[in-house]
Formats: sequence, C-alpha cells, structure tokens
Amino acid sequence: MKEMFQQLAAYNSWANNCLISSIQSLPEEKTIQEVLSSFPTLRGTLLHMWDAESIWWQRMKLQEGIIAPSVNFKGSTRDVSVSLLHQNKLWENWVSNASPAALDHVIMYYSSKREPFKIPITTLLMQVFNHGSYHRGQLVTMLRQLGVSKIPQTDFLVFTRSKK
Repeated sequence: MKEMFQQLAAYNSWANNCLISSIQSLPEEKTIQEVLSSFPTLRGTLLHMWDAESIWWQRMKLQEGIIAPSVNFKGSTRDVSVSLLHQNKLWENWVSNASPAALDHVIMYYSSKREPFKIPITTLLMQVFNHGSYHRGQLVTMLRQLGVSKIPQTDFLVFTRSKK
C-alpha cells in the first residue's frame, strides 16, 4: 500500500509541476485574468490548491489553530506556485518515510464548519491527491479559455511512462 501512496504523491508533484510550468510562461496579468470556473483565476485556483494541501498537512500533524496560507499571502502567482510545489514535496517526503503504523493511523480533526471527524491517514492522502487532480482539470480548462493551446498531458499513465 505504501508504494501506491508514494506513486500518488510523486504523481501529484509531477502533474502540478507540469501545469505550473505552463502557467509560469504566461504574463502575471493572464494569471489573474478572470475566466468562468470554480475559482475565477489561475492564481486563485493555485492558491486554493495550496490552501487545501496545507490545511490537510496541518491536520495530519495535529496542529491547533489551523490557518490557510492565503490568509496572510501577498505574493505573486510564481510565489504561490513555488509554495504549492514545496507543499507537494512535504507530502512526498512524509509518505516515503511513513511506517505502516503511520499510514494506518486515524486522526481526529475539525472541518471548516467546526464539526469533528475521524479519518484514516490513507483516506486523508487520497483526499489530498484526488483533490489536486480535480483542480488540475480546472486549470487545463482555464488555460484553454485564456488562449493557451500547448498544454502538457498530466494523465497518470503519462507520468508512469516518464519514470521508466
């Protein structure tokens, strides 16, 4: 099971890096240009992705007073991208070093509505990596709306083939 989560963590980093490379080739104005999506800009979507990964990280680490990075963030789209990729590496490193007991562990956390929940770490990891896939799909659609035609493939199979 650990190998599967290592692969998913590495894929999450790789896929985010692929799309971020495309986004970083755009002028900053394009990354904050509004388009029709869940979050109105590329920058806003990346910021949400970083928030989500950071919040789940803080929950897993049993931190109190969880704060989304966007609360105090004033940086550029490039800064958001670097921060998201750094968070991705934290997940990769954690999974690589996790013992079977750590993966089997169940944590208690509070939702954004302050409701208590218990969740196995494996489910938490699936949430983090699946959530990233969902929003990468949105980033692709947003890039197309902004006139970008050369968009990297981020399918899991493309990732696995690139690692052979």
